[in-house]
Amino acid sequence: MKNYDKLMIDQINEIDDGSKLLLHACCGPCSSAVIERLSSKFLIDILFYNPNITDEIEYYKRLDELKRVVELMPHKYEVNVLDGGFNNRLFFDVTRGHEKDLERGERCYICYNLRLEETARYAEKNNYPFFATTLTLSPYKKVDWLNEIGENLNNKYNTTYLYSDFKKKNGYKRSIEISKELNLYRQDYCGCIYSLRDRQEKRKDGIIDIVVK
Repeated sequence: MKNYDKLMIDQINEIDDGSKLLLHACCGPCSSAVIERLSSKFLIDILFYNPNITDEIEYYKRLDELKRVVELMPHKYEVNVLDGGFNNRLFFDVTRGHEKDLERGERCYICYNLRLEETARYAEKNNYPFFATTLTLSPYKKVDWLNEIGENLNNKYNTTYLYSDFKKKNGYKRSIEISKELNLYRQDYCGCIYSLRDRQEKRKDGIIDIVVK
């Protein structure tokens, strides 16, 4: 597997300070360590675009926590939050036929692509030279899939994907530390009803998650 963290560092070294970055985010806790790492280099707009979140109350709870992270964390350049809108029907439409897929299977790839493509489309439309995602911070996401999708979108939209593996350099550990410091709500499933179903079954059966690198 490629060293995506090194690829990101190489990219950043060629980018002017204060450049605009559209950062897709799934939640406040994952965003925390990423903001800490990138906000001294980029002017960041965070796009909260997650149609995979089934429950509307859960959606706005995560969005509010993301806004709180941005408000409470120090950052050199401005950081703003953009609400992509609650639209769980779109997720169900694109994943139809994959309801029984195992978590981290093909349904997840479709979901990653849905969210990153909207980020790239929005970046192109609104003249962001770079886009990225916080999803690579999670040890439960397949980082090679995410970077493959981002790389493919480079060829489709007039914007540049920032490679990443944000869990490197203790990124995931740091997100947990910041979450405790700020008393953040940390969800234990990705947001979709299928992930919640699988997580509840694992709890019932006493199964421990296997971390996918």
